[in-house]
Amino acid sequence: MAPDGQTIAPNVYDAEPIPEAARAEIDRLLRSGDLFRYTAPEGAPVALLESEFAALLGSRYALAVSSCSAALFLSLKALDLPRDARVLIPAFTFAAVPSAVVHADCVPVLVEVGDNYRVDMADFAAKLPTAHAVMISHMRGHTSDMDAIMALCDAAGVPVIEDAAHSLGTTWHGRNIGTIGRVGCFSFQSYKLVNAGEGGIMVTDDPEIAARAIIMSGAYEQNWKKHPGLQNSFGHWQNKLPLYNLRMQNLSAAVIRPQLPLVADRVAKGLANHDYVADRLNQTSCLHVPPALAPESRAPDSIQFNLTGDWTDAQALGFQAAAKARGVSVQVFGLSEGNARAFWNWQFLGEPPHLPQTRAMLMRACDVRLPARLTRAELDYIADALMDAAKDAQNA
Repeated sequence: MAPDGQTIAPNVYDAEPIPEAARAEIDRLLRSGDLFRYTAPEGAPVALLESEFAALLGSRYALAVSSCSAALFLSLKALDLPRDARVLIPAFTFAAVPSAVVHADCVPVLVEVGDNYRVDMADFAAKLPTAHAVMISHMRGHTSDMDAIMALCDAAGVPVIEDAAHSLGTTWHGRNIGTIGRVGCFSFQSYKLVNAGEGGIMVTDDPEIAARAIIMSGAYEQNWKKHPGLQNSFGHWQNKLPLYNLRMQNLSAAVIRPQLPLVADRVAKGLANHDYVADRLNQTSCLHVPPALAPESRAPDSIQFNLTGDWTDAQALGFQAAAKARGVSVQVFGLSEGNARAFWNWQFLGEPPHLPQTRAMLMRACDVRLPARLTRAELDYIADALMDAAKDAQNA
């Protein structure tokens, strides 16, 4: 709030603060130097986090690792896929997802995404017969049709990994996203619902996947004994799998654990913020926020919307600039230089595939952060700035 009482452009880039409850544990760890997850015989912060997160999601097993990218990679390796296995991924995702597929010695196969940011099921069904696995990114928390996806994959015997980096707290028919496929992977990077700076976690009900992932994450020698419930599987796989050393360390877990009880409140506030701004933007003819699918209850901390009608690239860039001049940072995914969410920038994959539907969407799809902490006045400021910027750009 400015001194004259006027609302100023809110800072949407500060991460969620670390709860005071974390400080005593952090101080204890720093005094002891006990940062390695396997030093203590039991009760290490990382082990406690895994137990608490599995209970939160309703999963049998959880493995905390260094990042969500690490969780995605380990999930693919734990599936024991053949080299050059074809893995379907949405063409609208973050570059870390195809990177994880490449690191796992597999081949990403990009699937078209519609203007509602969800997988195009016709293209998915057409490409599934040659796939060995599917990695569904619920990009920016937008859930694709998991009923249709799971029906097709179950019938074909193709395992599904959920990239739920943006979807902690989202449900589908009341079931937690990340628990529908064979494995679910979550992020604790600073701009996610739970902030640890970096970090990730994977959940599964499959004991063999859990055992293989735990060993490959870096549970060397007898350290796997500190993971409960998988002793027979561990005994079978010990020394037969490579170690990638992608473990989480105790300080990260100490930061994350006190935030888990705050997830439900953050989800409720984030959804309320999103829907309030969405209702305002949808009152205009040139901005459109696609609705959630019927079975989906979302947990957003950002908002995506499309520039609708006859926008030129110059006008879309003008919209970005006009919003920024008002203190609101917008990125048009396909027009932001080097954007890691635009598939044609993933040069490590070679020549970009022909995906006209996804390309057209990305050229007019916009992204704005909406943290749960924002006030109604700050939300109004953002909505007003976006609508005024759109008018300026179209009239230029």
